[in-house]
Amino acid sequence: MERNVLIVDGANVVGSVPDGWWRDRRGAAERLRDRLAAAPPGTLPGSAPETTPVIVLVVEGAARGVTSVPGVRVDSAPGSGDDRIVELAAEYAGRGCVVVTADRELRARVEVLGATCTGPSALRP
Repeated sequence: MERNVLIVDGANVVGSVPDGWWRDRRGAAERLRDRLAAAPPGTLPGSAPETTPVIVLVVEGAARGVTSVPGVRVDSAPGSGDDRIVELAAEYAGRGCVVVTADRELRARVEVLGATCTGPSALRP
């Protein structure tokens, strides 16, 4: 059985908490990546109790260049992060794709492709 896919809108999730992320966007994206990688099985949106979904963290702008780690693939969007998320949602259609974002326009674009959406609070500790 294929694992579900969790696509995380890095800029949107990082920007949802006013913790000074704007001073170090790359560092904030790395912290989010590390939190995702360390999440216990079954605790992330789109995961079953014994599994972890395929996790793709989409970064853009000053966060480009953040590297992948075991368990989290980091995708540096060449342009718009939203456009890259839509491309990924289309690529993973039919695999139980969940997109984490609070962006209403992006939600509408990926839901048409069959993805479900949840807000950034689903990833907060």
